[in-house]
Amino acid sequence: MNGEIINITIINKENFRLDVIWHENEKSAAPKAGQFFMIKPKRTSVFLGRPIGVALWRPDTITFLIAKIGRGTAELASMRAGEEVELIGPQGNAWADFLPDEKNDPKPIALIGGGLGIAPLNALVCEAPGHTFDLYAGFKTGFNSLEERDAVLWPDIGARNVIIASEDGKTGQKGLILDFLEPEKYAAVCACGTLAMMKAVAKKCISKGVPCFISMESRMACGVGACLGCTIKTVNGNRRCCADGPIFKAEEVMFNGGNLQ
Repeated sequence: MNGEIINITIINKENFRLDVIWHENEKSAAPKAGQFFMIKPKRTSVFLGRPIGVALWRPDTITFLIAKIGRGTAELASMRAGEEVELIGPQGNAWADFLPDEKNDPKPIALIGGGLGIAPLNALVCEAPGHTFDLYAGFKTGFNSLEERDAVLWPDIGARNVIIASEDGKTGQKGLILDFLEPEKYAAVCACGTLAMMKAVAKKCISKGVPCFISMESRMACGVGACLGCTIKTVNGNRRCCADGPIFKAEEVMFNGGNLQ
């Protein structure tokens, strides 16, 4: 179905935020944190939509944080309020499918995002499924303004603690965000970012015996599991990021052909 853009915010030359009117209906339930949509402009020159995770869901409005990494996302960045996008979704599983029961383990849950990998973690905090969260946000370079930061990290997000790090030290602590994570303090860790970052997070969590769940990304074509183009290797065989994921137990993913055990 189609959605109408109500706002587009250029964060910097590489990233932007898209707010879209989208109405839940009998054929498509409200999205959950961790899920994604296949999205493209209605007036597009590309055939396939791009998979974009939900950063925030409010009644009838979805927010996406998007990196310009190709023609499809560049087209989205060129759109204006009032234009329509084609949306297929919500697709995939959700963080809530994996989180431990807070009654069995009252410790908070750590959310660790790299760059715009923070988007589905923002959505989880806003969904507030009965847990307490510490949000760890890591960036290669810091923000140039408070407006730029607040477009990525909502100032009223509601996490118990928000820990920010940048490699250049411009925003928050200087260094890699993983350096500030102590997994043993948490009931579980949820991560989204680059493959290298998630591998490092997974290894640290597994060494401490802490459950870790990661949102995997792979080039998608259909977005519904038919083409097998987004297949990844796991200890349980090949799995499709779109239909079997995008969220997986970290210990099951075979990074670079091997697991972390």
